[in-house]
Amino acid sequence: MTEPLRNGAESTLVPAEPVLSMRGLSVDYLTGTSPVHAVDDVTLELRRGEILGLAGESGSGKSTLANAVARLLRPPAVVTGGEVLYHPAGGADPVDVLRMDARTLRRFRWRELSVVFQSAMNSLNPVATVGAQIDDTLRAHDRTLSASDREQRSAELLRRVGISADRVKSYPHELSGGMRQRAAIAIALALNPEIIIMDEPTTALDVVVQRDILREISALRREYGFAVVFITHDLSLLLSMADRIAVMYAGQLVEVGAARDVHDAPSHPYTHGLLHSFPKLRGPREELLGIPGTPPDLRDLPPGCPFHPRCRFAVDACAELTPALLDVHAGQSAACLAHDPASYGAPVPAELNGGSGR
Repeated sequence: MTEPLRNGAESTLVPAEPVLSMRGLSVDYLTGTSPVHAVDDVTLELRRGEILGLAGESGSGKSTLANAVARLLRPPAVVTGGEVLYHPAGGADPVDVLRMDARTLRRFRWRELSVVFQSAMNSLNPVATVGAQIDDTLRAHDRTLSASDREQRSAELLRRVGISADRVKSYPHELSGGMRQRAAIAIALALNPEIIIMDEPTTALDVVVQRDILREISALRREYGFAVVFITHDLSLLLSMADRIAVMYAGQLVEVGAARDVHDAPSHPYTHGLLHSFPKLRGPREELLGIPGTPPDLRDLPPGCPFHPRCRFAVDACAELTPALLDVHAGQSAACLAHDPASYGAPVPAELNGGSGR
């Protein structure tokens, strides 16, 4: 028989137990005379059963971080430091994903960690049916399943993601964009992993289909009990579905906290700017602030805080000192010199201290 699905009945109560820990993770692109520091000393934890949103502008390092975690980086990208620890269920010792041999990595992928890529049309094989692609995954990673078991599992997975089972013989070009994305999610669920990385899975979908996909992901998470790293540049989208949010800028983590805390009391100027870059659907009209300037060149970052040339709260010290990720509230941290009064030389601006939330 097919493998039973993990019980995710309690996954909405996110425990503190980690399932994946990134510690000091750094990735460079070795091109030209100077390396591009795409991910710089990132320390982040994914808790078992949670949805962790990873937000930031294009080029901030989100996808590079995800590819490093899944060991999918291609040259000239190179992991230059840190570790990625997977914590197996049951209290077994953690394992460093970056040091797994090829055989162990093959078992780890799909069974414990799977990936849903940004464009389903590009990630799905155009000359194989959806059912055949699910079957390939099952056959490659679980040789105990018979052909009939794999067929049943393929049909079951399609139904679980809201696609009629008779679509098992359809090719990707015969499906709508939303259905292709659901099929990609079904393939990621094939071996019932503990972790799913979703790299902008709703990009290029219309708003109605996008919301349907998000609701489906949340429902599947509750049912299956897996943890999700959900990557997007759209912070407003994460506020509606994530348990916690991590914000990246110039390859660095600049803020981490519970979704509600990040929404109500952003502690980093970049997060504050992102939140005030889109209008509220309800309430009085207010001025949209936005963020001036453009993201920095990762080959030539400015000294001090990389955000200071665009920051309206910057002081002279921001151009000299690199801020560390500091705890600013319970469960919320930010890499901003404003939360270090001795270095900042002034009180924390009200907007960064819970005084101007959304």
